[in-house]
Amino acid sequence: MFANCGRGAWMLFDTDVLIWMLRGNAKAAQAIDDAEEKGLSVVNTMELLQGARNKNEVRAIRSFLSDMRFQTYPLSENIGHRASIYMEEYVLATSLCLADALIAATAVEANSTLLTANDKHYRSIKELKMKRFRP
Repeated sequence: MFANCGRGAWMLFDTDVLIWMLRGNAKAAQAIDDAEEKGLSVVNTMELLQGARNKNEVRAIRSFLSDMRFQTYPLSENIGHRASIYMEEYVLATSLCLADALIAATAVEANSTLLTANDKHYRSIKELKMKRFRP
């Protein structure tokens, strides 16, 4: 499914990093620019759009994602299955939320490293490759 993943080191960006970038954070911009291959889950896109306050912001989000050339990974049966396992294993101990489970499952299925400032949301998921972002 993720045929392009073999070409380089894929970085999957958590929504918080994307928000920092949209707010003008230089460290987030540099982290995104430095990524050899940029990926995100369709869940990230939905989270960004959920936070839009008007049509101009929706257009700005769409333009940002297009201009930055993010590869958007759709949800799949494997991602859904893996995310449901994560929810069952971690929801009571860590308060893992649905969106984070889907984003983590996407990163694992895509063999990507997840860049996030919310590392506490993900640290219990052992097979997830994660890099900590500090704005």
